[in-house]
Amino acid sequence: MSTTFPHDPQAKALFEQIASWPIYDPHSHIDAHSPASRNLDEVLGYHYYTELAHSAGMPAAEVDPGLDPFTRARNLSRHLHRIDNTVQYSWLLEIARTFHGFEGDRIDADTIDDLYRRADHSQDGEAWDRSVWQTSQLEAVFLTNDFDDPLEGWDTSTYVPCLRTDDLVLKLHEPRTLQRLMASTNVDVEDVKSLRLAIASLFEYFVEHGARACAISLPPDFIPRKATPIASQNSVRRALKHMDLRPDEHEEIRSLVFWTLAELCAEWKLPFDLMIGPIRNVYPAGVTGGRDLFDRRVSLHDYAALFNHFSEVTFPVSTLSPDAGAELVAFSWILPNVVPNGHWWYSNVPAFIAADLKARLQAVPKTKQVGYYSDAYKLEFILPKFNMYRRLLAEYLAEDCIRGRGWTEDRALELARLVLLDNPRRIFARPNES
Repeated sequence: MSTTFPHDPQAKALFEQIASWPIYDPHSHIDAHSPASRNLDEVLGYHYYTELAHSAGMPAAEVDPGLDPFTRARNLSRHLHRIDNTVQYSWLLEIARTFHGFEGDRIDADTIDDLYRRADHSQDGEAWDRSVWQTSQLEAVFLTNDFDDPLEGWDTSTYVPCLRTDDLVLKLHEPRTLQRLMASTNVDVEDVKSLRLAIASLFEYFVEHGARACAISLPPDFIPRKATPIASQNSVRRALKHMDLRPDEHEEIRSLVFWTLAELCAEWKLPFDLMIGPIRNVYPAGVTGGRDLFDRRVSLHDYAALFNHFSEVTFPVSTLSPDAGAELVAFSWILPNVVPNGHWWYSNVPAFIAADLKARLQAVPKTKQVGYYSDAYKLEFILPKFNMYRRLLAEYLAEDCIRGRGWTEDRALELARLVLLDNPRRIFARPNES
């Protein structure tokens, strides 16, 4: 039973129907080789809990990676009472109840030993992965794969590869990135032409191994543009020689690689997921995963030339700043290839989701919306996070569509199925099935 169950009877009926459907999750950080948590520390280690507890007074050393898992879990449990008002805590409670048979109403220092014992699946291996998958009614979960991931050892029709390209765009000047690129493609990168050949071979390999999207997370100061041929050639040459680069040379390389990625997305008919806005390491003293923030000055206007130039590429867009929702609605309103995609990170809070969900469903064509993705690192988190969105969606449909516009329940459910299942299945179909 979801801990976020609607109280309104009509919304409750809608939620029950929606919750019976499979989950199609178009973005996560799941490890296909170890998708479900083997112990409670792997659940509590999700950055939301460590960063919230640290923000509320827990020393970062209490969840140091060098500690044993049980000690980390017990240390964190002593601080959970300070964050039990948060939606993230409700996900934790739902996981404990749904997957581990926990019957209490608090997870704290008094109950942590029992819950840790219940959540111990260290000997269960793939059987536990299958159990969580089936309980959650998962249909497909998209991964986040480094460009040199061999993509072997799992069923790519269920755990779907996605080519993540942050390192290619933002770190190509680093010797290690170039070494990885050449090792994974067998292309000797010597200039701009051979660099493109290497990146093209990545697309070929990923698509052959079931990839259905290319994705990147971009800082707020990034402005996509077509690189200047001579300047980019010189910048790439200097980077290949491991020379110190000026800021404008870094910018040329970033522009060149990013534009190349967009061109290859067009060639291979892959959606290009853009996750826009994070600034890394704003809080260096924070816990792992809890050091990044966003900058409100980012604007999709900087991406207008990209969207216009690559009209044949679908861009599912996520913005990190909660107050960027109106701009994303406006771009999705008029540009056929811009798709509002889920509710990401700091915007993944019911108050922000409810406002954005309402604006999107009132203003953007229903056939070009991807309602939600989990962004989860372990399978157990997919169900409670989707249930949070499902509740908000059911409440909106009951209030605005059925009571507000006189829709039937069936018509409201058709809209829900579009944004949760039909649209992501179509937008992220295999390239030869699009």
